Amino acid sequence: MLTVLVAYAAPGIEALVSLAMPAGATVDDAVARSGLVERFALDPSLLEFAIFGQRAAGITPLADGDRVELTRPLFADPKRIRRKRAANTASRKPDGAETLKR
Repeated sequence: MLTVLVAYAAPGIEALVSLAMPAGATVDDAVARSGLVERFALDPSLLEFAIFGQRAAGITPLADGDRVELTRPLFADPKRIRRKRAANTASRKPDGAETLKR
């Protein structure tokens, strides 16, 4: 038997379910047995999975001690937000400010 943890977090929600799974169990098996999709009325088509923060497919076999994380889609792309912030900062330079060239 394997001991795994299935985790889900959203604003105001944190859920952890510890499970004993048979050898050969997959991420999909653990997610189904955890009941978190039903408990929080999650749309399975929008969910992705990770094991300790590394993306995983539903067919990924589990190892003893794995932490399966249910991840939600991002509402904003962090790279795009950083680029926009950098562009705004650059446009606010005071007149006469020189740009350093390397």
